[in-house]
Amino acid sequence: MTTRSRRASAGFGWLMRGFSAGFRHPKPLWGGAAILLAAVVLPSLVTIPIRLHAIQAGIPLSPMTSVGWTALSMLIGLLVIPLYGGYLQVIDAAECGRAARIRDVFGPYRDGSALRLIGFGLVVLLIYVAMFALLLVAMGGGLLHWYMQALAMQAQPVPPSLPHGFGTLIALGAVFFLLFTAFYAIALGQVALGRRGVFAAIGDGIIGTAKNALPLLAYAVGGLLAMIGVAIALMLVMMLAFLLGRMVGNWLMLVIAVPLYIGFMMTIFMGMFGVSYHLWRDVCGTDDATALPEPATA
Repeated sequence: MTTRSRRASAGFGWLMRGFSAGFRHPKPLWGGAAILLAAVVLPSLVTIPIRLHAIQAGIPLSPMTSVGWTALSMLIGLLVIPLYGGYLQVIDAAECGRAARIRDVFGPYRDGSALRLIGFGLVVLLIYVAMFALLLVAMGGGLLHWYMQALAMQAQPVPPSLPHGFGTLIALGAVFFLLFTAFYAIALGQVALGRRGVFAAIGDGIIGTAKNALPLLAYAVGGLLAMIGVAIALMLVMMLAFLLGRMVGNWLMLVIAVPLYIGFMMTIFMGMFGVSYHLWRDVCGTDDATALPEPATA
């Protein structure tokens, strides 16, 4: 399966088509987003109570304990990755005019492709950790020492002073995050929709990302502008909720804020996977690849 390069304006198209997909097909995509949100929140519930207890007791967790709990949460999160693939299949079915059902989010667990998706998630996690460690080491030992010190001081209100080169790390991290996001979207689409092997999909993700640097830049600019607009809108809504809460009661502020937060997170999930799907479809998808066969039943 070949990868294609697109024009710079394609990045804006990924954003628009990705976020509008949920409004063209509201029932399967919003329902699937609700399932993903619940599945993603569950692994974090393993570590949050322990961290809150440490903060309230004033007992800082050791760096190794923090890293260990984070690693455990990541490993539990690998079980959610087949749901990512299933949600991409739901989006693909809806966008291609096939029957799209909310329960098809669990499709990879039914058709036997869950293990391949989990293996893909494990390999990508190792790549991510290796690249992050390499970035810290390349910026010098002082930055790595600051990171370990910050982990050890989670229960204290005053973090350690920022080390030299922190701004450079943030800039490099932003570029890495953009490239990694595109790589992950293409590779996950290849595994879930293109039925590619794990390492073949990773190779396609690397090549497809390298071929589409300009569209990714346009995508980053469009995403930044969208984030600014969303942030302004959220600030206005929260200010309105705060004023209503002061006039009526704090309970009203919670009644308004909690559904808004859940709806906002569902929109983020729906838009994020919609953009990932259209990015993959433009770079690697074909008519044959997007027409997935129905899983065989016994």
